[in-house]
Amino acid sequence: MRSLLESDVGFYYAVGAFTIAVFVVGLAVLAVIAPAGIGARELGGLVIGFLLFMLVYFVSMTVHRLEETEDA
Repeated sequence: MRSLLESDVGFYYAVGAFTIAVFVVGLAVLAVIAPAGIGARELGGLVIGFLLFMLVYFVSMTVHRLEETEDA
C-alpha cells in the first residue's frame, strides 16, 4: 500500500477512491435521514454531475501519466 501512495498517480487514485466512497456514504446517509427529502430529478442531477467531475478527474490523471512517459 505504501508503494502505491509514493507515486503521484497512485496518490491520485487513492484520493479518487476516497472521494467516491465519501459520495456513496453521503447518499446513503441522505437516504436514511430524509428518504423523501430529495426528488429523483435532483438526485439524478447530483449523480450525473458527480460522475462528470470524476470523469474529468480520471482523464486528468491519464494525461498526467502520459506526460510522465513522454518526459522519460
